[in-house]
Amino acid sequence: MVWDKGDYQVKKELFIDGGWVQAPDYYPLYSPYSEEHLADIASASNDQVDQAIEAASRAAVVMRAMPAHRRAAILEKLAQLLEERLEEAARLISLEAAKPITTAKLEVARTVQTYKFAAEEAKRIHGETMSLDAAPGGEGRVAYTVREPIGVIGAITPFNFPMNLVAHKVGPAIAAGNTVVLKPAGQTPLTALLIAELLKEAGLPDGALNVVTGSGRLVGERIVTDDRVKMVTFTGSPAVGIGIRNKAGLKRVTLELGANSAVIIDKGTPIDKIVARSVPGAFSFQGQVCISLQRVYAHEAIYDEFVAKFVEATSKLKLGDPLDPATDVSALISLADVERALDWIGEAKLHGATIAAGGTAVGNMLLPTVILEASSVLKVSCQEAFAPIVVIQRVGTMEEAIRLVNDSRFGLQAGIYTDNIHTALDAAEKLHVGGVMINDIPTFRVDHMPYGGVKESGLGREGLKYAIEEMTELKLIVFNRN
Repeated sequence: MVWDKGDYQVKKELFIDGGWVQAPDYYPLYSPYSEEHLADIASASNDQVDQAIEAASRAAVVMRAMPAHRRAAILEKLAQLLEERLEEAARLISLEAAKPITTAKLEVARTVQTYKFAAEEAKRIHGETMSLDAAPGGEGRVAYTVREPIGVIGAITPFNFPMNLVAHKVGPAIAAGNTVVLKPAGQTPLTALLIAELLKEAGLPDGALNVVTGSGRLVGERIVTDDRVKMVTFTGSPAVGIGIRNKAGLKRVTLELGANSAVIIDKGTPIDKIVARSVPGAFSFQGQVCISLQRVYAHEAIYDEFVAKFVEATSKLKLGDPLDPATDVSALISLADVERALDWIGEAKLHGATIAAGGTAVGNMLLPTVILEASSVLKVSCQEAFAPIVVIQRVGTMEEAIRLVNDSRFGLQAGIYTDNIHTALDAAEKLHVGGVMINDIPTFRVDHMPYGGVKESGLGREGLKYAIEEMTELKLIVFNRN
């Protein structure tokens, strides 16, 4: 067992072929908030990455033959076991990621739900029949399609949702009858190792899930380039994602690469409700969310009122220890990210933007920052902040707002608040993003909906049903009755 009654000093081990394997080296893991030493994490060698891929390749034969009800039962059992250890899992997330404990508990609850969705979808993988006689020469033939598992899937996950984003890759992979080699983020491996333990207890065959920690460059490179790996699913930065796409060859690739998500606020909308929704959307988990609200385009008729109420609500957020249930905002994942964010804020101020709230840091904590009237070419507007920063702009028309939202290299999700059905439908048609949230912020997500973006926000879709489609191959069978 890796876990010893709440002691998170993890052994220097990898999880390969159903067992714990010593690594030749390790690295220390520190809390982003307190900077205390949390654990020593195994650093895999090249040979150990190969062993993990080989174990997954062997287990692929077993998983392919496993009936759907059995795959579903394993995932249901995993959800049950995780729910029983919710407090422990949430504490792990808070320690390794500095995610406020209340938010961490919500992530674990979502993760339980995600595995339950995966269990349900395992029973709904099917094809369709086809009428071949719709074409001349197709008479007397019966055809149908089936979906088959693709094989070994390489999963590379980020730090910001260390448990739920693992679930969005591991859950559908197992549901579809695949096997997985998982490389969790270097800062947040603890919850991935916990999931490996729970899946073994739930009855997953040895080798079906392998967790390989260590150098992202070493482990990720071998996963992406190894011919035994048939698909790579990655969440992270555009630069790394594009590199993966270029190296993957004929592998399937799903990429979720982030955004600088925006909301449009029309005149005549209920400002108090929108502010109450938007402030958490901008600053939850320090803004380190792919669909965090980063840009607000407010109609000039309600701009001043919205800004005043947004700044007031922001000032009430509590900064502090992520293990304190009262904490709203805690440390960014690293000091380097704090320094980068401060540089971006400084650039905005230098070019005439107004810092209406925040703009400074205390240790590794960046105060929730509200920036007004920042040019669209500044980093805080056109790049992904991944920090508690929101930019609010005044617009004269909804057409102008839609144009500004689309003036981005990203396109993950966007939101619009309006009481005009015509404006809503127009925005739904014209916003160039993967998802449009009408009368909500772009940060909305439930785990069974299709989730993914356009442009540099990536390709492919997550959400259990949709991820399973990405992780299976379509086969056609034709009977000639003539």
